[in-house]
Amino acid sequence: MIASVGAVVTAAALLAGAHTAGAAPVPSAGPAPVATHEVEYFDGPGAEPRHKVVPAEAPARIARHRAPAAAAPAATAAAVTAVQETGPVSGRLDLVVMGDGYTAAQQADFRADAQATLDSVFAIEPYASYRGLFNIWLVDTASAESGISGDPTAGVVRNTALSSYFFCEDTERLLCLDTSKVTAYANQAPASDIVFVIANSAKYGGAGYSFPTPPAGASYHGVATMSSDNAQSYLIGAHELGHSIGNLADEYQYAGYGAYPYPSSDSVNISVTPDLGATKWYRWLGEQDPTGSVIGTYEGGDYYETGVYRPTSTSLMRTLASTEFNHVGREAMIKGFYAYADAVTSTVPSGTRVRANEKLSVRLAPVTGLSGLKLTWYVDGKPVTRATGRLSVTPAELGATRAGRRVTATVTDTTAAVRDPAVRAAATNSLSWQVR
Repeated sequence: MIASVGAVVTAAALLAGAHTAGAAPVPSAGPAPVATHEVEYFDGPGAEPRHKVVPAEAPARIARHRAPAAAAPAATAAAVTAVQETGPVSGRLDLVVMGDGYTAAQQADFRADAQATLDSVFAIEPYASYRGLFNIWLVDTASAESGISGDPTAGVVRNTALSSYFFCEDTERLLCLDTSKVTAYANQAPASDIVFVIANSAKYGGAGYSFPTPPAGASYHGVATMSSDNAQSYLIGAHELGHSIGNLADEYQYAGYGAYPYPSSDSVNISVTPDLGATKWYRWLGEQDPTGSVIGTYEGGDYYETGVYRPTSTSLMRTLASTEFNHVGREAMIKGFYAYADAVTSTVPSGTRVRANEKLSVRLAPVTGLSGLKLTWYVDGKPVTRATGRLSVTPAELGATRAGRRVTATVTDTTAAVRDPAVRAAATNSLSWQVR
């Protein structure tokens, strides 16, 4: 799985940390630590991913454009467009899309490229069925020059808003950027959980940045970079969200890594036992999978060759030659969606004291396909079956006329794509009010 490396510690700092008790501290010397991130990239459209540590800032020869102040309110109003707003930011997964290498005159091109990328990503399940849990924001990032540094060759330098560049760390297809500039622009959106950066280039490339803890000053947990005019680059974003939202591990291995060295894995799609009955995905065993294989235990994954197992022979978390999550991945993604988003919202805040004749209206997220939302009303924990599915009721209509009685609206996603009871519980949202 991709992880944020954070600041690299200098040799002097390591020596200082190794002092015995009571020893006088040794002043550090040399350059200041360089902030870095570990990213994931793909050498080609059908390639398995690789990992590399890259600088958080672009090289000096590229980083010539300064991002606007993140707190400038006038810039926020002018720079952000809602592609899709399905609910309050507190109850939605907020995806921010920005471009790099598009001049002010090319913003219409950026919007078209952004829409094409989003349409491709949201054609994949379970993104397709759960698009209604997302708010999507476009942030204008006009560049001084058109195109991206490193395209077509390493020596090409262009002045762009986010300082995106190919040949990052001498790797041609690795498309890096300046994460502080991404943060400055992303903070202009109403909220940002995930960021897509679309580079104005036909050259294949991209990178996935995933942050268990958001970078300084940011709220997002992942950034995916991808080329605008390469037909397969959108899969980099789809794969990256598997890490950032689903907490999925990579399902590929590297030659020479050998046996898995850990006693267990926190990722739901990686198991250290080949025992079919003991594997994490035992509820799916034997099922035909969207990836074309049958759910079982396939050796190799999480970078290691032996002693570790994945659910299917291939999937989007193993290679971009596959355009599907397996059943296990789909279930994890749905759980991740609901970690950010709520299936039910209301203009009357949960916890409010209401009158017995006051109208309580709720709104269900506009999810489709695989999903299946069931709305149930409760009074003091007991279901009122005659009100099942109603979007607007009064406490009195539910029989709650006395002060102190509690009214609750609960929505459960009954999707067949979920079999784990813990995930089903995570896909259940409730709002409650007390009669006054």
